[in-house]
Amino acid sequence: MRQTLIVANWKMYKTLAEAEEFIERFPGEIAGISGMETVICAPFISLARLSVLTERTTLLLGAQNMHWQKEGAFTGEISPLMLRDLGIKYVIIGHSERRLHFNESSLLIKRKVASAFNFGLIPILCIGENWEQHSSKETEKVIAEQLFGALEGLTVEKDILQKMVLAYEPVWAIGTGTPAHGDEANAIAGFIRSLLQEKWGEVSEKVRILYGGSVNPDNITEFTGKEEIDGALVGSSSLNVKTFAELIRVVFSERRA
Repeated sequence: MRQTLIVANWKMYKTLAEAEEFIERFPGEIAGISGMETVICAPFISLARLSVLTERTTLLLGAQNMHWQKEGAFTGEISPLMLRDLGIKYVIIGHSERRLHFNESSLLIKRKVASAFNFGLIPILCIGENWEQHSSKETEKVIAEQLFGALEGLTVEKDILQKMVLAYEPVWAIGTGTPAHGDEANAIAGFIRSLLQEKWGEVSEKVRILYGGSVNPDNITEFTGKEEIDGALVGSSSLNVKTFAELIRVVFSERRA
């Protein structure tokens, strides 16, 4: 059985002091939770300090982006080696906001995915359609193009590839307060798994697929309760200690039922 994974994406929120306060309070809020992974993807400036604060907790850390090169003359960028040196485990790659606002192409995303694997990081690869594509019933076409665009031709052993995480994030649902329906998200997750099965066989049963897009404590089990969905990529609902802890507890209770 695939382990449930809940990922907090703080985006460009929280000063270092705010991040420290969150991490100092949060473990106590989820005391007793077990059997699932919780990852905090904080801004780069907070990762070094949070890596110290989370040492004796069950929390894992992730980055929101990275460059594909080990080092070099790339002003303003963060390398996978720097992340690994801090003990970072996960890195979000290809988030829709990176694709939209920073024109990240499939080739660029593929380079980052390959680099993450090479440096022992687990990529959280984001894929999803915008409203126009959704309305035109092009969801599956877009999903396939983004998935294969990021993974086609990678020389990665299957036991490594199966550790990656895929996040289905319909762009039209992110930050809008209008998430996809659970059955709809589950169907897309199943389609993604079928693409993996077609190309990489048994890897499809190991890869965890998350849903991301306006999830909160009230609707989270509409997604995590589905067969093909293994967790969630959480944006605004992860910024408040109480709200995010409640979301974690709701998922945990559902898993125990």
